Amino acid sequence: MLKELLKPEIKELIGTRNWTDLKVVLSSWPAPEIVELFLDVEKSDRVLIFRALPRELSAEVFAHLDSHQKDAFLHELTDQETRQLLADLPPDDRTDLLEELPAKVTTRLMNLLSPEDLQEARQLLGYPDDSIGRRMTPDFVAIRSHWTIKKALHHIRKFGIDSETINRVYVTDRAGKLLDDIKLRSIILADENKLVSDLMDYNVVSISAFDDQEIAVKTLERYDLPALPVVDSQGVIVGIVTFDDIMDISEEEVTEDFQKIGGINPVEQSYISASIFKLWSKRVPWLIALLFANFLTAQAIAHYQGVLEQLITLSIFLPLLIGTAGNSGTQSATLIIRSIAVDGLSFSHILKVLNKEIVVGLLLGITLGVIAFMRGLFVESDSFNIAFVVGFSMLIMVIWANIVGSLLPLIIDRLNLDPAVISSPFMATLIDFTGIIIYFSVAIYVLGLTI
Repeated sequence: MLKELLKPEIKELIGTRNWTDLKVVLSSWPAPEIVELFLDVEKSDRVLIFRALPRELSAEVFAHLDSHQKDAFLHELTDQETRQLLADLPPDDRTDLLEELPAKVTTRLMNLLSPEDLQEARQLLGYPDDSIGRRMTPDFVAIRSHWTIKKALHHIRKFGIDSETINRVYVTDRAGKLLDDIKLRSIILADENKLVSDLMDYNVVSISAFDDQEIAVKTLERYDLPALPVVDSQGVIVGIVTFDDIMDISEEEVTEDFQKIGGINPVEQSYISASIFKLWSKRVPWLIALLFANFLTAQAIAHYQGVLEQLITLSIFLPLLIGTAGNSGTQSATLIIRSIAVDGLSFSHILKVLNKEIVVGLLLGITLGVIAFMRGLFVESDSFNIAFVVGFSMLIMVIWANIVGSLLPLIIDRLNLDPAVISSPFMATLIDFTGIIIYFSVAIYVLGLTI
């Protein structure tokens, strides 16, 4: 709302080249609102607005843009402006930028970094993809256990301004190994003559720089921390990952899981900024795989063609049965996949999951089977027997779909693969194929038909 009211004034300030007043107006705006203004104005005005912002605010605004917008905007800046922007970005945001952009652009940006920033960037980029080492910032405050509180406070005041956060201060030994973390409040309120060791309980939660970023999300949620120290294989603290970074990671992981469940290879950028070719390339592999999987369904129907010729009425209920069973299996798979990600469900719980899903499937199957049976009574000939086939098939297929939908993600997870690949379309295709076999087998047995 503020942006809309002041937009004419902003344009007027740009038109009259009144950079002083423009800087005053925008300095009080939150970065997300400046980003919205950024995307609303003409392309030629964006650089002018950006140049009017204070240095710290301009870096914060740039960090809020998505990778496509960052790439486009960097082409509009001079080398000197780009060098200054990169220097002002927090190390973790700078790493995100360098790994998101095309290789040619990344090479150019690396050449613009100062020797210190270049060394820092190479260190962070040296960690594996999706590891928390890529997302951490090396800007933190560390103190020594043998220092007095007075000396520790002096150190915090001197170096805390460059830290990502100082809610917690980390205690290390001379080799840099992490010993403890202490709340800043505890240090401020302590007697200046006390030692830091007097405040320590040696109960610190940390994570390895090589751990997957999903582990960091779960750890931070479990212990409800504002920041998490990151250590190397020797226990030396090399950085911290803060709550805002964890929120970004969590959003990315949820988005990725939703895309996989929908049968789409993860798209690393927003839908608006993604090209048509990018969207095609991410979707077509799954669709081709599922097309071939559906050949099995077609082959199963062809196998029972003789049964359909004897009683064509059976074909009326086929979409109803396999569609409902597929939906039930997808529900189970979605619940289990989410529980694996959030609640720590694992293969060791397989018997408990199996027992629960059989009972749930039985209740669902009875409910849906009764409805399907009542619908089957409205066929013109031999309605009771056909209704029984439809209702009983529904019961068996829903129980089977629940079993498949709940156990497959656990098995996939056991194999150290991503259970989200058990996507809705894949699950539906599998249930379609097996459901056809169940349906026609029941029909053959009850109605005395032949293949």
